[in-house]
Amino acid sequence: MASHQHHTSSASSSRGPLAAALGITVLVFVLQIIGALWTGSLALLFDSVHVLTDAAGLAIALGAATLAIRPATARRSWGFRRAEVIAALLQAAFLLAVGAYVLVEGVKRLITPEDVAAPEMIVFGVVGLLGNLVALGLLSRHRAASFNLRAAFLEVLNDALGSVAVIVAAVVITLTGWMRADALVALLIGALIIPRTVKLLRETIDVLLESTPVGIDLDAVRSHLARLPRVRDVHDLHITQIATGLPVLTAHVVVDDECYRDGSAHAVLDQLQECVSEHFEVGIDHCTFQIEPLGHVPHETELAH
Repeated sequence: MASHQHHTSSASSSRGPLAAALGITVLVFVLQIIGALWTGSLALLFDSVHVLTDAAGLAIALGAATLAIRPATARRSWGFRRAEVIAALLQAAFLLAVGAYVLVEGVKRLITPEDVAAPEMIVFGVVGLLGNLVALGLLSRHRAASFNLRAAFLEVLNDALGSVAVIVAAVVITLTGWMRADALVALLIGALIIPRTVKLLRETIDVLLESTPVGIDLDAVRSHLARLPRVRDVHDLHITQIATGLPVLTAHVVVDDECYRDGSAHAVLDQLQECVSEHFEVGIDHCTFQIEPLGHVPHETELAH
């Protein structure tokens, strides 16, 4: 016996502000790359990578919002929901490679500093900050609409702080001539990016390995289900994740034989569905339960061997 509760999302309404913020962020990235090449600033280069991180995050959020509204097909029963996971995995791998390079280069410049064009660096830092502020303004009005928009808002806010750090470094270099400020800010921005990238990499790998989603205690779910009236046992319990915010549960649930004689098996199924969708911090709307009478357990054990 199975239950599939299909949820709806605000994906369609999220696309407009996400697309606008993505366009601004990509423009800022292009301008800052030009600025990094022009000024020779490692901090500006790493802040460009920071902007690229946010652009990739926004693109993934926009892609997820777009793909989420596409209907499933006979070939792809979950649609393209897992595309965001694959894209995030590639993003994390790329950013780790770039981050490692810039961190090594930052240490080298601490030892042997190189000249940078600080006044121009200020200009490009201000351009980046202004772009971030515009994107924040677009997202702030809608950020309560979905998890995607809230995450995108935090991404751009983090990048705005990176732009501020670039401006501070440029001002320090302009006033004091201390070129190592550029390398220090680059390492600071790296310290912001690398942990987040490693976290993203770990989370995407967990999804692809079909690990139990973060925030869900498998043993607690099993114990809670087993305490429901007329439930004797819960086995073959699996909770995996298709994409962000889409956990899936499957389980075999053993009930009293009387449930099939008095017609109460459907009531037990209702209780199971309510339990997993409402009684845990992470609600699970997509669940499949195989309801088994107590007398079926020995037969299933024989089949397993």
